[in-house]
Amino acid sequence: MEFIELLKAFILGLVEGLTEFAPVSSTGHMILVDDMWLNSKEFLGQYTANTFKIVIQLGSILAVVIIFKDRFIDMLGLNRLFGKKDGQGHHGNHLRLTHVIVGLIPAGVLGLLFEDYIDEHLFSTETVLIGLLVGAFLMIAADIVSGKKKEPKVTTVDQITYKQALSIGLIQCLSLWPGFSRSGSTISGGVLLGLSHRAAADFTFIMAVPIMAGASLLSLIKNWEYFNMEALPFFIVGFISAFIFALISIRFFLKLIDKIRLMPFAIYRIVLVAAIYFLYF
Repeated sequence: MEFIELLKAFILGLVEGLTEFAPVSSTGHMILVDDMWLNSKEFLGQYTANTFKIVIQLGSILAVVIIFKDRFIDMLGLNRLFGKKDGQGHHGNHLRLTHVIVGLIPAGVLGLLFEDYIDEHLFSTETVLIGLLVGAFLMIAADIVSGKKKEPKVTTVDQITYKQALSIGLIQCLSLWPGFSRSGSTISGGVLLGLSHRAAADFTFIMAVPIMAGASLLSLIKNWEYFNMEALPFFIVGFISAFIFALISIRFFLKLIDKIRLMPFAIYRIVLVAAIYFLYF
């Protein structure tokens, strides 16, 4: 495999890693960057290129698992196995695995019911631009509402109720539209429900792991026949690139989200939509 093709794998991994958990839509950026510029389908073939995008998404998921490893160990009741002390579960409010499951149910059900329709009809530049724009307005609305409140009711992910988890899960259904952004919809929804930006972001990232891992693994199994050894270096470079840049971007995002909030990301999305519209349409 030529160097230029491996460079494309690195760039696609970089785009995936930087955008997967930022509220800007990684799916939208992958479609825009690949379809308008890199065009991996030319040398990989359409189905192998789609499989590649699934594999690098697993790299981003691995980054979240590492960052929140203590939280996952605690939720799964594996503290003793890993030689760690029990979390807050015996001493008041505590984020439990059941909170995450409740939040996953709505989008999980709709995703299974409409997967084929979404894949066939919603993965285009036009639909992505619509998702980016509408999602930006939701984020602006969330910041405006939160700005009118003195202090958020929920400042840590351990204070989330089952009702809030379900409500965030329902809002997450919006992210089934490519370009809308899973983190953009769920963080906005959480903020509108009274969570701080950081609490909403933490819950978003934790909730993303099982639904993204499950969806990615199912898609990988479904498309396994399109995985070939010739493309293995391309897959490895993309996976490592996505993992490294996701690790960097998530840590950076979590440190700043309570300070910068969602408005800068919303403005970026609107500017991006305008630029692409005038350049390509």
